[in-house]
Amino acid sequence: MDLGTVIGIVAGSALLIGSILMGGSLGAFINVPSLLIVIGGSMAATLINYPLPDFLGVMKVVKNAFMNKSVSAEDTIRTLTGFAETARREGLLALEEQLKSVEDKFLRGGMELAIDGMDLERIDGLLSMEISLLGDRHKRGQDMFKQMAKYAPAFGMMGTLIGLIQMLKNVNDPSSIGPGMAVALLTTFYGTLMANLICLPLAGKLETISENEKLVKELTLEGIKAIQSGDNPKLVEKKLMTFLPPAIREGVESEKAA
Repeated sequence: MDLGTVIGIVAGSALLIGSILMGGSLGAFINVPSLLIVIGGSMAATLINYPLPDFLGVMKVVKNAFMNKSVSAEDTIRTLTGFAETARREGLLALEEQLKSVEDKFLRGGMELAIDGMDLERIDGLLSMEISLLGDRHKRGQDMFKQMAKYAPAFGMMGTLIGLIQMLKNVNDPSSIGPGMAVALLTTFYGTLMANLICLPLAGKLETISENEKLVKELTLEGIKAIQSGDNPKLVEKKLMTFLPPAIREGVESEKAA
């Protein structure tokens, strides 16, 4: 589970609720019709904007933000360096047995192509296409939440206008203006909250996950090409280490030295 996502949402919600309680009652900020306008309207507009299968898959996209099981770049480098050492000593065919224990389908599939003798250019083209299509699929999930972040404040304003119209119909009763205005403004509050605490942060988290996954796959592709070319294992490791940020690279090298 990605604790950052959970902690962020819980902490943000707790701070908002705490601020509300310091200034009054939490019940004053609960209004079911306003919630229906913002949440229902935003989801309906998103449904219009995207095909039904994509919309129904939104829960799977949300799950990725909370339950992401990303492959570690450092572990991938260690695996590929080990493959390079085996291939250098015993040949590519010796890797067939080791691949059975590899869970990463992209790595396993790419190495199988190399073992089967496919040329570098075709491996590069095939796996690069897979990386590109993966990025496109992930981007659609990100875009869906970005669109919802646009729709939520708009429907919040729409709910406010509805509330103001209903309030002005009863303008002859001054005592109803204050409560009516408060309810009208709640939809704007809900729209802003949904956009800035839920939709935009989730879109950003999914983008980060996608970029990390893409980096690991690009690293994997370079490693597979280097192994098939018969590069020295140390050269393979050094080449793959360039994909890591300097701070992480230094930590891996220090760990290896220790």
